[in-house]
Amino acid sequence: MALRTLRTLGKYPTASGLTGSAQIIRRMTSPTDASLEAQDAASARPQPKSLSDLFFSFTFLALQGFGGVLAVVQRELVEKKRWMTREEFVEDWAVAQIMPGPNVVNLSLMIGGRYFGLRGAMAALAGMLTVPLLVVLALALVYAQFAGNAQVAGALRGMGAVAAGLITATGLKLMGALRKHPLGVPACIAFGAATFVGIAILRWPLAYVLLGLGGLSCALTYRKMGKAGT
Repeated sequence: MALRTLRTLGKYPTASGLTGSAQIIRRMTSPTDASLEAQDAASARPQPKSLSDLFFSFTFLALQGFGGVLAVVQRELVEKKRWMTREEFVEDWAVAQIMPGPNVVNLSLMIGGRYFGLRGAMAALAGMLTVPLLVVLALALVYAQFAGNAQVAGALRGMGAVAAGLITATGLKLMGALRKHPLGVPACIAFGAATFVGIAILRWPLAYVLLGLGGLSCALTYRKMGKAGT
């Protein structure tokens, strides 16, 4: 009789081997349906198959990046390979942008480390730098012979204009990812416009803009997410 009472109160192991309190804890700590769906979606997403896949993918990406790689990175990683969603790309690119060093190099380290740890980070970094370094050295030798040619200088200025157009087009394409931002699209556009005015028109130092507008944006986003309970 006493054993039956203890079992009823959950203080004695049940037939399944778990106490009543343990069953409650298991239900509380078990993953929710939403988290399971997110994990399933992440596992079903295409991923780099090996370190050599990372190396050659970033090598091919770097060799396309004449005049800027933002457009190429977004097209290759998000649209073609589907290693990232647009929202993940925007978040990772923002982190890579504010960290010291070239942004695309920072991004390659983040992606390589995400899938294969330190070895993956080194493989992605090697892919970004090895072959492009050889190409740049070869082009530097050729450019030294034709640096005074007016036609060569004009061609380089034309490539700069094309690169600016690619960056602008990529920025407009990624604006769709802002619909899921906690601050909402109007606030994101306002921060983007303020950043453009501060850097392009007022010529403020980049560090001041990052610390000022970036810090304010992070604080507001953190507060918004805290209120939403996410």
